[in-house]
Amino acid sequence: MAQTETLQLDIHGMTCNGCVKNVTGVLQKVPGVTSVEVSLEQKRARIVYSPAQAGPGQLKAAVEDAGFDVV
Repeated sequence: MAQTETLQLDIHGMTCNGCVKNVTGVLQKVPGVTSVEVSLEQKRARIVYSPAQAGPGQLKAAVEDAGFDVV
């Protein structure tokens, strides 16, 4: 089984469940991502990914490209 890592991102700008779906969708499209959990209440995303295929920079960029701020 491939090695995975977990990354938590604090995300500002999410205001509704539509935002959660948007963030979840863009993160799931990043190659190597195996699991995404986004919490509107905590304003946080938890991503499980393969470091051989993706890195924290790519994950942050995907969220920022969708119009949200990663802090």
